[in-house]
Amino acid sequence: MPDFFSTLPSAGTVTHGSATFDLPILYFRDDLFLLFFSADLAKLKALMPSDRLHPVRLSGSRGVVGIAAFNYIDTSIGPYGEVGVVVPSVYGDSPPLPVWPLLREGNLPGFGTLVLHLPVTKTIARDAGRGEWGYTKFVADMKFRNTPGHMQVALSEGSEHILTMRVAKKGLAKKDNKPLITYSVKDGRLIRTTIPQVGTFRFSLSPAGSFLKLGEHAVARSIRDLGLSAKPLMSRVFLDRSGILPAGVTIEEGVRPLEGYDGEDREGEHSVAYREGDA
Repeated sequence: MPDFFSTLPSAGTVTHGSATFDLPILYFRDDLFLLFFSADLAKLKALMPSDRLHPVRLSGSRGVVGIAAFNYIDTSIGPYGEVGVVVPSVYGDSPPLPVWPLLREGNLPGFGTLVLHLPVTKTIARDAGRGEWGYTKFVADMKFRNTPGHMQVALSEGSEHILTMRVAKKGLAKKDNKPLITYSVKDGRLIRTTIPQVGTFRFSLSPAGSFLKLGEHAVARSIRDLGLSAKPLMSRVFLDRSGILPAGVTIEEGVRPLEGYDGEDREGEHSVAYREGDA
C-alpha cells in the first residue's frame, strides 16, 4: 500500500511573510473535535462572497455553523493550534431541502465549508494561511485539554476570552477517508482547497456533555450574531487523523472580500493538558 503522505506530489517551496514552507503541508498527527449548530440562514447568506456559494439549509430559516478545534501535534511546519469557524456550503446550484442527512454523509455535490475565522497560535501558520489560501487567520492563544471523557479548547487573544468549546468523547465510531474541502477568498478570487485526510471519528446527534461558551471579544460577538442554537446539532471527535494541505484552485474571479479579523502581530500561546480541570 502506498504511503498516504506520498499521494500528492511536492509543489516546491513558497514564502509568504514570515513563512517559508514546502507544499503540500503534511499533518502527520492531530487531535480534531467539532460541534455543529443551527444558525440564522439569512445572516449566513449575507456572508457569502459569491452568489454561487450557498449555505447549507436545514429547514425554514435555519442554516448550519461548525466550530472545529485542531491540536496539530506533528506537522511539516511544527506543532500549533487552530480553531475554525465555518459555514457548510454548496458551490453551484442552490441545493434542495432536506440536506442535513446528505451533509452528515458528505455526499452533497459541491459541498465544502466557507471559512469565516481561523485563529492559529503561530505567525508562520497565519502568514502561510493568509498568503497562500486567503484563509482568515489571526494569532490567538489556545489551551487544549484531552481527557478520557472529552476534548476541550479555550481560545483567547491575550486577556480577552473568545470561546471555550468542549466535545464529549461519545457516539458511534466511523472511518473518514473523504477529503475536507474549504472555500476562501484571496485577491478577489474564490479558492477551493481539497485536503485529503484519513482518520476515525465518533459522532453523536444532540451530544450531551458538549458545549460552547462565547466571550465578548469581537470574534465571539460575530459568532453570537449568527443566531446559533443553544445546543449543538451534532458532534465529531476524532480518535486519530492525518491530512495533507495542498495549494488551492481558483474557481471564480471577482468575488466579494472575506478578510476576517486581523489581530496583533505576535506569537500565541499553545498548551495541552491531559487531566480534568475547570471549564
